[in-house]
Amino acid sequence: MAPARPPFRADHVGSLLRPAELKQARDKAQKGEIDAASLREVENRCIREAVKLQEEAGLQGVTDGEFRRAMWHTDFLTGFDGIKATQSDYAIIFKGEGGETGKTSSMLVVDKKVRRTKPIMVDHFAYLKSVTRRTPKFCIPAATYLHMRGGRKIVSKDAYPDIEEFWADIARGYQEEIADLAAAGCTYLQIDDVSFSYLCDKDIRAQVKNDGEDPDALPRRYAEIINTLIAKRPRSMAVTVHTCRGNFQSMWMAEGGYDPVAEAVFNTLDVDGFFLEYDTARSGGFEPLRYLPKDKRVVLGLVSTKKPELESRDALKRRIDEAAKYVPLENLCLSPQCGFASTHHGNKVTEDIERRKLARIVEVADEVWGGA
Repeated sequence: MAPARPPFRADHVGSLLRPAELKQARDKAQKGEIDAASLREVENRCIREAVKLQEEAGLQGVTDGEFRRAMWHTDFLTGFDGIKATQSDYAIIFKGEGGETGKTSSMLVVDKKVRRTKPIMVDHFAYLKSVTRRTPKFCIPAATYLHMRGGRKIVSKDAYPDIEEFWADIARGYQEEIADLAAAGCTYLQIDDVSFSYLCDKDIRAQVKNDGEDPDALPRRYAEIINTLIAKRPRSMAVTVHTCRGNFQSMWMAEGGYDPVAEAVFNTLDVDGFFLEYDTARSGGFEPLRYLPKDKRVVLGLVSTKKPELESRDALKRRIDEAAKYVPLENLCLSPQCGFASTHHGNKVTEDIERRKLARIVEVADEVWGGA
């Protein structure tokens, strides 16, 4: 049976491949060749097509593909006063299956008091809700991402001599945004937080120590912080957390099983479910799922958005059966391991592959649970 409250048996993480038309329009807007209204017209048209794609695949939760964003996190977080993007490197690299590497220079810093002076993406959600007949799902990044990439040193000590004041200010901003999303009709919110899976990687844990933080203490602390971000949501709003190992042009950042974080995260976070990457051996085994509380669901990210090969129905069912040794089947759902385009560049798959993978998820969920 399909659950009435998200996450759904067949679900997805959120971002979708940007159509060529949208990429071209964004490029023209950056060059000043078209105005903001013209760009929005293209965005609206492409979002309607993305909604159609998801509905035709059979998904119940539908997103806008994050088509109005360049990156999954930066566009939202820099919507707060006091947070800005900088072009400085961080000592973590992306890695590809073929040995290729890449690195990001999209750092975020807090240089003054954090305030939400206007709605950040409420209009994005409102448009999505207006063009779908299904449950409109909205995704926002967790504020903890700010802190994990640099620790205390990315937060100005002039603005915040006490780091707890920073967390209080950003929590207030999130609570205001979530209240406005709820008022606009949002009943399904996803918090994207890479920190939990990154803290499973031994190299990243070493970097966190170099930043002056304790990687053993951070999972529970970050879970507590996320709880404050969503503390005032209406109970009619389902909230899930997605944790990711890096997703940039089919490359990844982190590896390692969920063992170092599972107990603290699963038993601290006040959410309805967890989207977990399980598409490769980099994610470890299903054993850490034994810590999952009985009233929460795990959405198994078994379908890769990084590789073009379409997963077989039987292989996915076998993996679901393996997970069901640790979590009751009724507490499990199925999804891709991450979005198809965490940045506007997108992963190295085609829109046809994207469509087929989403449809495969619905097909398998329908066969396993009797109606996705």
